[in-house]
Amino acid sequence: MTTTLQINGRPVAVTAEDDTPLLWVLRGELRMNGTKFGCGKALCGACTVMLDGEAVRSCATPLAAVQGRAVSTIEGVKGPEIDALRRAWTELDVVQCGYCQSGQLMSACALLRHTPKPSDADIDAAMSGNICRCGTYPRIRAAIHLAAGDDRR
Repeated sequence: MTTTLQINGRPVAVTAEDDTPLLWVLRGELRMNGTKFGCGKALCGACTVMLDGEAVRSCATPLAAVQGRAVSTIEGVKGPEIDALRRAWTELDVVQCGYCQSGQLMSACALLRHTPKPSDADIDAAMSGNICRCGTYPRIRAAIHLAAGDDRR
């Protein structure tokens, strides 16, 4: 079945069943490998993308659920929030292995778009579904504060 999706601001035709997880469409059909496979059960956050501006787990989001909606991936997300986050991630040397980072950045970007000046509790709530095996959580929190213009590092 061929479906047209709106990914990173442009229409993209894909051939897949309606129940195919968005993650597999992105990685397998479209070769967009920035969105990572982690657990396949929507528990780790490595596969996070934005759907109409909300952070969602693409491994548990069927293709049918994204038709007619805007999908943003790490390859195409734009705006001042992601730019500030990328600068902060670099300045604070957040990344260790890097595997979880695309999901972390997508969740953080969605947070800053909805809560421009998040508290620690806001950050913890928004990022709680994103697992980092390297344990860079303090640097992730500091980078989000820095990107929000809050220098409480």
